Amino acid sequence: MNFTAFIEMASEEAAITMVNYYTTATPHVRNQPVYIQYSNHRELKTDNLPNQGRVQAALQAVNAVALGGSASGGDGTLMPGQSPVLRIIVENLFYPVSLEVLHQIFSKFGTVLKIITFTKNNQFQALLQYADPMNAHHAKVTLDGQNIYNACCTLRVEFSKLTSLNVKYNNDKSRDFTRLDLPSGDGQPTMDPALTAAFGAPGIISSPYAGAAGFGPAIGFPQAGLSMHTMTGALGPLAMPGSRMTLHGMAPIAVHAVLLVSNLNPDVRVYGDVHRVKILFNKKENALIQMADATQAQLAMSHLNGQRLHGKVIRVTVSKHQTVQLPREGQEDQGLTKDFSGSPLHRFKKPGSKNFQNIFPPSATLHLSNIPPSITDDILKELFAGTGYTVKAFKFFQKDRKMALIQLGSVEEAIQALIDLHNHDLGENHHLRVSFSKSTI
Repeated sequence: MNFTAFIEMASEEAAITMVNYYTTATPHVRNQPVYIQYSNHRELKTDNLPNQGRVQAALQAVNAVALGGSASGGDGTLMPGQSPVLRIIVENLFYPVSLEVLHQIFSKFGTVLKIITFTKNNQFQALLQYADPMNAHHAKVTLDGQNIYNACCTLRVEFSKLTSLNVKYNNDKSRDFTRLDLPSGDGQPTMDPALTAAFGAPGIISSPYAGAAGFGPAIGFPQAGLSMHTMTGALGPLAMPGSRMTLHGMAPIAVHAVLLVSNLNPDVRVYGDVHRVKILFNKKENALIQMADATQAQLAMSHLNGQRLHGKVIRVTVSKHQTVQLPREGQEDQGLTKDFSGSPLHRFKKPGSKNFQNIFPPSATLHLSNIPPSITDDILKELFAGTGYTVKAFKFFQKDRKMALIQLGSVEEAIQALIDLHNHDLGENHHLRVSFSKSTI
């Protein structure tokens, strides 16, 4: 015999969360499956109805189910030790996972208050605090063992022994979403004001890896980033094909790794490893560039398309070609096709490299690294000025003089300077590493 009942939750948000959660995890009461869906009723009138005892018993059973069976005690409360703080480990870190990506995923299950990311035992880890322990429980049950991207970046989620997080700085490593006034910390990138405002508004999340995740159109962000619509408490953007769950839309827009670049010469190496380049015979200002994979191709396209270089606008699109073919032995090519797959200059050969976490759009400020101790600020400023660039500001990192920031006259100058001076020999077996920075001096 089947029974039907109506349940009124405390809020519409709670009802949405419950329906979405139990769509993928059918609850059971006394070993019988319970199917939950929306009703046409907006409110229940229960005053003076008969069988109130049975109604209360059913309500208690539903509350117990909502608390997750083994996760709850007999009185419907969470078991001791289940705090609102989760410890997250990302295994098989083939693509970068940022604080913003974690916020985007875990905010589906409730309000995220604080996140701290760190590396321990060569693993990317995070501590994440919810407003409610129930949110933490639902996130753990659903996300533990799931992949962020297809076949990689596997989440391991467990309860932390901590009951609260103490966040001192808001930057790319830690964030307190209840304290947007916190400083960024010495030497740490500051939060973009638009990003700060976006995090203060519910339901809009930005990823710094613009385009890599293939999200929908950007919503009011000044950078060429992409963002995603979310509904608080909903699991809508999460899909479960087969036994592995991956984020809906996380597959890159670029389905292969070859780009068509017009108005050369942009340096796409800052966004990925260039494997092959073919300059077109009849249009030598155009080239096919094969990146290591589709995600890196998407990053290069998202950040470089529309930038200016030598007074021309760079155009980067996905090519119809899936690979750049090398000339056959004996075939005349005039040196237009090159294979760089074995180049020692690749920045992203190592899966999970920290370089993935420092990918930013072109800016007038460049990040310099691998600087030997004997090199002074005057030497570096003269290096850039002597090559024809306007140096507006320069500073070493206070805690690490192997790194520095240099601000040039324009974004176009910075792009050209990166092309000219990345891997410049500074002596003492040190080659200068140059990338774009999201910080300003």
